[in-house]
Amino acid sequence: MTFPPPDKKLFFCIAGNIGSGKSSLTQKLSELFGWKAYYESVDDNPYLPDFYADMKRWAFHLQVYFLSKRFQTHKEIVESENSVIQDRSIYEDVEIFARNLFEIGKMDDRDYQNYRSLFYTMSYYLKPPDLMIYLKCPIDTLLRQIARRGRSYEQSIPREYLEQLNRHYERWIENYKLGPLLIIENINLDFVHRNDDLKYVAGMIREKIEEKV
Repeated sequence: MTFPPPDKKLFFCIAGNIGSGKSSLTQKLSELFGWKAYYESVDDNPYLPDFYADMKRWAFHLQVYFLSKRFQTHKEIVESENSVIQDRSIYEDVEIFARNLFEIGKMDDRDYQNYRSLFYTMSYYLKPPDLMIYLKCPIDTLLRQIARRGRSYEQSIPREYLEQLNRHYERWIENYKLGPLLIIENINLDFVHRNDDLKYVAGMIREKIEEKV
């Protein structure tokens, strides 16, 4: 199945909180439509375990690492000749995660302002996605999916931290103006094991893109 047509290159991005299903949906849509998939640098991230053990000590280091990796990925995506789908956007780094770390006192003002300045300088040169897909999840769903995938360093994430991130996501999405946006309510969807759920999501994406083209 080819979508969009081979002569129409598009850039799709999936945004969402920790445990929302971004990676799984990225993989399934990549397989379904033949899009090249780009995944968030998680399992090979040298800062994540330290960050979850001591957020204040490692917050700035982690965010700069993510920003660097995501900038490299975004640049490669824009230069690609094929349609691409990305697991988490560069915009979430500053609007969700760095902002939250600053507001809860895990990143000081000097580091936060330095990070924001670096982000806006870098993002100025990047083309936004042709479609931003936001997986909106309630906290209970996030916690259930985090537990299911079993990453040891994630099991200690407090519920309150996920709630804070969700509030930032809602504010960011409400003000998102970079291009077309599709919000998918992920409460009981299972794109991995239920083909009807995957087809449902794929159909929503088709409709949104057809509005654009």
